[in-house]
Amino acid sequence: MAMDIPRPELARKRRRKRILYGAGLVVAVAVATLGLSRLKPAPPSVDRATVWIDTVKRGNMLREVRGLGTLKPEVVRSIPALSDGRVEERPVLPGTAVKGNTVLLVLSNPQLEQQALDAQLALKAAEADYANLKASLQTQYLQQQASAATTEASYRQAELQADADKKLYEEGLGSNINYEKSTANAQGLAQSDRMAKQQLAQYVELIKAQLAAQQAKVDQARALAQLKQQQVADLHVTAGMDGVLQELDADLGQEVQPGVTLAKVVDPNQLWAELNIPETEAKDLLLGQTASVDTHNGIIGGHVIRINPAPVNGTVAVDVSLDGALPKGARPDLSVEGTILIEKLTNVLYVGRPVHAEPESTIGLFKLTDDGKEAVRVPVKVGRVSVNTVEILNGLKVGDQVILSDMSAQDNFDRIRLE
Repeated sequence: MAMDIPRPELARKRRRKRILYGAGLVVAVAVATLGLSRLKPAPPSVDRATVWIDTVKRGNMLREVRGLGTLKPEVVRSIPALSDGRVEERPVLPGTAVKGNTVLLVLSNPQLEQQALDAQLALKAAEADYANLKASLQTQYLQQQASAATTEASYRQAELQADADKKLYEEGLGSNINYEKSTANAQGLAQSDRMAKQQLAQYVELIKAQLAAQQAKVDQARALAQLKQQQVADLHVTAGMDGVLQELDADLGQEVQPGVTLAKVVDPNQLWAELNIPETEAKDLLLGQTASVDTHNGIIGGHVIRINPAPVNGTVAVDVSLDGALPKGARPDLSVEGTILIEKLTNVLYVGRPVHAEPESTIGLFKLTDDGKEAVRVPVKVGRVSVNTVEILNGLKVGDQVILSDMSAQDNFDRIRLE
């Protein structure tokens, strides 16, 4: 009968092998894990057709700023209500070409119309009082004139009688008493004649003063009547100038008060552009700089005539005078896009303007590799910026190709693959 004989050395060998195999497996796993941890992630792929690629160049660069804006009329007539009234008619709608005498609104004001009628009647009454006073004073003047003439005639007759008595006395044919009596009578009538003439002259001045006072009343009544008539006429609101009705701020049946703006009329042939330039780009703007304004139906040249000193909502308002003929379709309040030339840079390194590029800043751009299959992020120092281009101070050289599109989705990668 066979018997199993224990062999301890074999069991030890098998246990030793298992330990060695386990240690080797652990080491292999550790090495593999370390190798995998040191592997770089594969670069993400980007469709070449979806990105904007430009080549770095050297040469002349136009430094420009751009802003959106609107066309504004140079001549604007704001038409206020001159008196109370109720809107009865609106014969014209905004956008209509109008003449100076075109009626825009018809207002009604029965109280004002009654006041105008009363003022007209008061004028007629004042004119009648003037005519009556003038006639009365004329009659009195004629009476005074007749009295003065009678006195003068008596004086002339007494003077002749005195001369006759003097001759008779000198010839011894008349008495001294008659001569003295006639002389005294003539002297007395001479004094009366002078006084009558003075009174007549004073009466003329009195007549002038009384007629002037009454004429002032007539003039006052006429001015009031004319004012009321003009106010009634102003109930027919007219354009006052040739142009286009831009606004009409009154509805049928609306009660309007004096001073309220009812309408605006503009001259569509005299326009200027108001551009809103970003505040960060407006520091080098100067009066007289050349500009161009795109009306989306043509481009017209111009120059800067005003720069608003106070920014509003991050932009600076810049007024541009238009130097050429207006393109077809140009009209007030039309949205436009304007470009202002700041300066011309010569012999500079430049490229198209990347998204979010700011002047005097350092940005990261993806530069294409020599084979053009990949792009590597590089730091680029930007100098002066323009609408479509930027000056390169450091980080790129002539001939380099860079991606200008927004690459914020790849912020975590320094390399991308182009497909």
